[in-house]
Amino acid sequence: MKTMNYSLIRILFALVIGLVLVIWPNAAAGYIVITVGVAFLIPGVISLFGYFGRKRTEGEPAPRFPIEGIGSLLFGFWLIMMPEFFADVLMFLLGFILIMGGVQQIASLSAARRWMPVAGAFYLIPSLILIAGIVALFNPTGARNTAFIIIGISSLVYSLSELINWFKFVHRRPQTPMSHNDADIEDAKIIE
Repeated sequence: MKTMNYSLIRILFALVIGLVLVIWPNAAAGYIVITVGVAFLIPGVISLFGYFGRKRTEGEPAPRFPIEGIGSLLFGFWLIMMPEFFADVLMFLLGFILIMGGVQQIASLSAARRWMPVAGAFYLIPSLILIAGIVALFNPTGARNTAFIIIGISSLVYSLSELINWFKFVHRRPQTPMSHNDADIEDAKIIE
């Protein structure tokens, strides 16, 4: 019964994520950045509460001020206050990485031509990676929305296939797991 519940939770989670990413890709980017901001904010708040809420005993050295906690807190607030800015920065970074990867692959293929023939088809994928990087640099919002839509569609396909598999195979699962000896007895019966 537990496996069924976890499967259904996983299916519903993937379905909701997929629908949100397909229907509202631009808003999803902001919410993802806000979620990351909250993930930075919480440890900062906890470290400050720990510092100020700590009871000091006589003669104990003063604890070190949680500078990392303040930094985490401020960065979390910044992410929460300016999610679109950070989503665009992330896409610029992704675009730069894709351009570097595409150029590096093309350079590697060109170098390989010195000692062996390289078909033109091998240049197709690096060229597409390079083009995707350029698009991400010059149109970060459009590239971000497209990437989220693709991820959302993939999540929807995953959830639907998982749901079909769950319906198809849940009825065929044995009620009690067969031990190794039971399987040998079943094999012996089939041989006879």
